[in-house]
Amino acid sequence: MYHCIQFTEEFTADIEISARQPLERLLIRKGSRRRAQMRPYVIEAVGGPIEVADLFFEDGTATRGVPFSSFFFVQ
Repeated sequence: MYHCIQFTEEFTADIEISARQPLERLLIRKGSRRRAQMRPYVIEAVGGPIEVADLFFEDGTATRGVPFSSFFFVQ
């Protein structure tokens, strides 16, 4: 299921286009919206556990380990 998300901060993401190509860096701007499937999980950081998600976009690209604090769901 795809969800519409909006990013709350500007950051550089490593985008996977395919397994055979190297990662590409993409600047994601604050306020931009994308439709994505997500695979949530928790990682252990210096300050404690953080909820993150791997995002799989409609165009077939993906980025991994995006903190939930970096985006929210929109309708």
